[in-house]
Amino acid sequence: MILFVTTADTDLLTADRALESLPADFPEVKAFNPANLAAPGSLTASSEEPPPEGQQQEILDAAAQADVVVLRLLGGKRAMPEIFAPLVLLCHEKGIPLIACPGHQEWDQELVTACNVPPSEVDTVFSYLIRGGVPNFQNLLLFLSDSYLGSDYGHEAPSEVPWEGVYHPDEADGLTTQEFVGRRFQAGRPSVAVLFYRAYWMSGNLLTIDALIRRFEELEVNVLPVYSFSLKHNPEGDGQGNRTFSEILCEPSGQSRVHCIVNTMGMSMTDLQQDGATFATGPQVDYLDQLNVPIIQGIFSTGKESDWEDSELGLGPIDTAMSVALPEFDGRIITVPISFKEEVASSGNGHSGKMDARLQRNLPRPDRVDFLARLSTKWAGLRLKSNAEKRIAIILSNYPTKDARVGNAVGLDTPASVINILNAMKDAGYNVTDIPADGDELVHRIIERCSNDTDTLTEEQLRLAAGHVTGSRYKEWFGTFPKQVQTELRAAWGEPPGQVYRAGDDLAIAGIDLGNVFVGLQPPRGFGENPIAIYHSPDLAPTHHYVAYYRWVRDVFNADAMVHVGKHGTMEWLPGKGIGLSNECYPEVTLEDVPLFYPFIINNPGEGAQAKRRAHATIVDHLIPPMTTADSYGDIARLEQLMDEHYQCQTLDPAKLPLLEGQIWDMVRQADLDRDLGVDEQPEDFGDFILHIDGYLCELKDAQIRDGLHILGEVPSDEHMIGLLSVLTRLDTGGIPSLRRSLAEALGLNYTSMLDDPSLPAPEQIPLALSVNDDTPVRTQGDLLERLEDLSRTAYSLL
Repeated sequence: MILFVTTADTDLLTADRALESLPADFPEVKAFNPANLAAPGSLTASSEEPPPEGQQQEILDAAAQADVVVLRLLGGKRAMPEIFAPLVLLCHEKGIPLIACPGHQEWDQELVTACNVPPSEVDTVFSYLIRGGVPNFQNLLLFLSDSYLGSDYGHEAPSEVPWEGVYHPDEADGLTTQEFVGRRFQAGRPSVAVLFYRAYWMSGNLLTIDALIRRFEELEVNVLPVYSFSLKHNPEGDGQGNRTFSEILCEPSGQSRVHCIVNTMGMSMTDLQQDGATFATGPQVDYLDQLNVPIIQGIFSTGKESDWEDSELGLGPIDTAMSVALPEFDGRIITVPISFKEEVASSGNGHSGKMDARLQRNLPRPDRVDFLARLSTKWAGLRLKSNAEKRIAIILSNYPTKDARVGNAVGLDTPASVINILNAMKDAGYNVTDIPADGDELVHRIIERCSNDTDTLTEEQLRLAAGHVTGSRYKEWFGTFPKQVQTELRAAWGEPPGQVYRAGDDLAIAGIDLGNVFVGLQPPRGFGENPIAIYHSPDLAPTHHYVAYYRWVRDVFNADAMVHVGKHGTMEWLPGKGIGLSNECYPEVTLEDVPLFYPFIINNPGEGAQAKRRAHATIVDHLIPPMTTADSYGDIARLEQLMDEHYQCQTLDPAKLPLLEGQIWDMVRQADLDRDLGVDEQPEDFGDFILHIDGYLCELKDAQIRDGLHILGEVPSDEHMIGLLSVLTRLDTGGIPSLRRSLAEALGLNYTSMLDDPSLPAPEQIPLALSVNDDTPVRTQGDLLERLEDLSRTAYSLL
């Protein structure tokens, strides 16, 4: 008996197919994937969670009966941490040939050390495995039988198999890219590439890829399916003349053959470097920039479809890491799981019954395949349309739903930003008409036409709204929703089309028309006694009007793309799975397959990821608003003035000190600083207390606060630019010291001490560069820190 243990389900499928053509008397083959022995119902298949002891014993029992044991372990011995050592010991003690190979191209010294056969035989087995494919697996099995079981079948040497190539279920293998494009592409159609693992092609694990190809072709899209060993290689090639998938995707001129790429492979194409922050590096970055087409991530889940359906989370941690988080470093647009792993019967059972294995195959989820194909087709279509033809919806948030809060967003002047966007679009050839003069005019025109504020909204405004959804049309849309969605909408908001924002039997759509651009207000998320409290409810369905609004944008206005301006709206927070959405999740019910662009403040990646992962958003990061230091004012400024007088009186007029100390204490209590400082009564040692107050006030004054709002397309200037540069360089970044630290160390000061203990007395000798402002004394290290901040701002003003 031959025992084959591998962490790749595609190896098991390939071995199963290989057995079909082997002699009927071929020895028995037992095969295991350690990950597939995990407890039933588990969403993950982590090597860090070993299978139950009884199932681990199953592998050891099989090894004890085997004539040869072959391991192929991605991740090395960590792939089976509980039984690797016992398995190696068993084979060595019983003299059972053990061949341990890595799951990638590089040798693993720990696996090599575990082998007990000659290195040449290990190399032969590894050559069969790394090349892959049914013929190589057939010869691998024949080699193992002839070498260790005493048979005389004969076998051929490992043969080369393409590392990359094009594939189609209706075409023979071996076509060149040019031949494939000439046979299958039609002029004038959107073209989409589909990237998938070479292992799927070699093992015949192609049901999901075939389903995706067929759906694209139904949508009249040219499909270029490309298999590759890995995304993790140099796009320029291997230096030995072997073509790479990048050469398949591009014309000889370097121009992309396709308008969009659907990638089903996991991990990141780029190299990830950590230096305080994690970022993408390597030649792949330049290649992606040169390719310049959207890359959409279609997720192949490692879990079962039933587990995903029942999960509120959606995808488990392994799928999230491999198919969501790491691909985001390549700038991929995150979508939905289109495939799940399910246990299937061995085809070898129909041949000779020689394959004993639990086989896992990727099976497509048709409605998710359909969604991914439609979304990708719309992305590709953006490349084919001229700007003058494109119809774009720009959506402003409106939380809470008051006219005074139209377009609110964190750190962004959205009305002024939208005006800049509209003018830029017009300059780029978009059909934009009647652009408001400024942000104020934009807001007033929206409010006058129809707004979300029920306190001021009139029947006439509802009647004159920019758009309407008739009750009959909404009911038609409603009838296409999943049954669960229909039930939840009825339970929360009654029969369609509901009662909110009604103009007769129609639902009003707030916004204004500007040619091929619609500027609208995101509809209210909730109503009732406390509408704000339910804005982020994880359970309550949005209103009929909310759903109708987005469907109007898609199906009546016919938007080619949508732009949500500024952090953040409510759509990406609607009920549904956390990640890896189904068609019953409300972000998809509302947005559907419309490409979404989302200008979002750069310092909140966590909430930006919510929109990326639940609303297939393309995040466009924008600058933080202009920043400045808090400084002092009011009671704080008066307290500082008294403290300066106290400092001067220590040498000039000590008799006044008791009076000043009483006034300082009264001011401390008036400003509630006694609670902040943890002091109940006026201290006896007032000198130390003065230092304590001074250090605390320096911390308050050094705090960063906003000095206005950012406007898209406008670079901060003058004091705003100095403030921005100062705040961006005030903290150490990885191994790069901050500007203030660099200045302090250059002046011989202990910057760390100044940050940690600002209330400590300042050194007697103050560097000359920090002594320029003699109007205020330098009592503490906090005062020195304030002088350092002034010095850094002066440095920027000289640029």
